[in-house]
Amino acid sequence: MQTTEKTTESLIEEALSKALSYADYRKLVAQLTAEGGSTGPEQTDDLANYTLMNDRRMRRFDKTVKVDADIRAEIASVSRQITLLVLTESWCGDAAPSLPVMNKVADLNDNISFKVLLRDENTGLMNRFLTNGAMSIPKLIFLDAGATRPEDKYIPFAVWGPRPLPAAQLVLDHKERHGEILPELKEELQQWYNKDKGQTILREITALLPKP
Repeated sequence: MQTTEKTTESLIEEALSKALSYADYRKLVAQLTAEGGSTGPEQTDDLANYTLMNDRRMRRFDKTVKVDADIRAEIASVSRQITLLVLTESWCGDAAPSLPVMNKVADLNDNISFKVLLRDENTGLMNRFLTNGAMSIPKLIFLDAGATRPEDKYIPFAVWGPRPLPAAQLVLDHKERHGEILPELKEELQQWYNKDKGQTILREITALLPKP
């Protein structure tokens, strides 16, 4: 029997019905940290350790991300209802500095909501937003929740991720130097994120919001 492939819009509509709030996602990660686990079907000591580190990093970024007056005004100017929907997992190193920034953007405007999906529970949707053929995360999908036609609410108008452009360039430069990805790249990336303090992510995401 022939089956009809689901559209991206229908996958998004289904996913939104089970998406987590950022607060609930943070509670989930904290619980997994306490239990020595991680999100996703695979459970290893490495993934549990990454989840532990990411819980600490997200707590730090939640407290320290600053938004200057110009960007604050730009976020405040969004008059349409927007949903920011991110695919992620607790062990993802690039997600730890990124999700707190996404949440900060939503906190600054009641018209913007932020929802979290676990990648490995939503592979059908993830496969519509691959990066160079890979299920790289975090992947942020921008949706017009205030669209006049109901079906338009699930059509993405922008996508961001998995890394801000300078961090993506850092990875490319690393590959060029070494011919492969070495373990120390994780440390290089983390140093970049710590130094940047979420500002590049903030600017890139804000630039994709609809203008008044």
